Amino acid sequence: MAKRERVVRMSVEQPLWRALTVYRLLTMVYAVLLFAAAHRKFDQPRVAVGYLALLALWTLVTHRRVANAASCTRGFLVADLAVALTGILLTPIADTHQRITEGGPTLPSIWTAGSVLAFALKGGWRWAGFASTFVAAANLVIHGGDPTRDALHNVLLVWVASIAIGYVVEVARASEATLARALEIEAATRERERLARDIHDGVLQVLAMVQRRGTELGGEAAELGRMAGEQEVALRTLVSSGLVRPSRVSRDESLGALVDTYEVEDSAEADGAEIDLRSLLAPHAGSRVSFAEPGTPVVLPVPAARELAAAVGAALDNVRKHAGEGASAWILVEDWGDEVIVTVRDDGPGIPAGRLDQAEGEGRMGVALSIRGRLRDLGGSAELVSVPGQGTEVELKVPRGRTQ
Repeated sequence: MAKRERVVRMSVEQPLWRALTVYRLLTMVYAVLLFAAAHRKFDQPRVAVGYLALLALWTLVTHRRVANAASCTRGFLVADLAVALTGILLTPIADTHQRITEGGPTLPSIWTAGSVLAFALKGGWRWAGFASTFVAAANLVIHGGDPTRDALHNVLLVWVASIAIGYVVEVARASEATLARALEIEAATRERERLARDIHDGVLQVLAMVQRRGTELGGEAAELGRMAGEQEVALRTLVSSGLVRPSRVSRDESLGALVDTYEVEDSAEADGAEIDLRSLLAPHAGSRVSFAEPGTPVVLPVPAARELAAAVGAALDNVRKHAGEGASAWILVEDWGDEVIVTVRDDGPGIPAGRLDQAEGEGRMGVALSIRGRLRDLGGSAELVSVPGQGTEVELKVPRGRTQ
């Protein structure tokens, strides 16, 4: 992936850095030629010669520092801008006041724009605005607060051009990130399709055959066939969703669900690590559990995602225990940006009025602790709606801003 990202950036950002290296060399030569053409008009030509020698040496020595964003560090940018500002402020000492008021060039001339453009390429339009402000202030100082129209025009041109280029660079970087993500998704999709074909041609067909033969034979073979059919549905869900590898799988005998299936790698427990919630919930799908998910990843911090998945597992466990052998369940995941909502619904007999309070009074805290307690710790909520004879619905809400 790192190699692919580097190739993408070469096509957009890297040519700008190469252009900047050429620009610095050419404008350094231009500044020297300007002085050579008018050196007799300078009051202190030795000052100009000394500065231009320093400018030429600095440009040549630091030629490779502006070859890419990595080598163009903040310290170098500050030093480079200091060289440009020094040349601007030395201009009144080396040149005559008349030439300055008539719009004559500063000692570094248009080389100064290269320093500002380096800020733009490195940090975007905000950095460009910062650097060009110092250049503008230095130009105002050498004109005694009364700049000519040409001087103002040049200052404004550098300001606008650098900010515009900085903004374009930011847009280009955002586009590169989007493209890299799209390429990653495309590669993952192709790999998932390849795995799906291989599994379909092998494991899924075997499971389907076991289901058919078991049903035909009856008896214990029929039960084996039923189990094979449920595992076929679960495996199809895993393959179609492109999920991460399960490390432990336990099977729910009534619902055919896969409960508490995923372990997150230890590295994912680090602060700020995130995971796709769908990868933790989809393994619950089976012949009697339907799973509906968004088409895009539902990303949450790892601890929050695991707690939410555990609450869903507890809700399904209640379905298994209380809704009966023939009950079906549905899991719906919704991503609203600022919050994630997971709904678990079943078609069982429902919960009689007052039954939850009675269960808590008897010390059975499944809903109170396993579901509501988990959501409360995440800053979310769990709402349970049950109508006798019409099933039960549990709505789990987790706000994103409070799951960090």
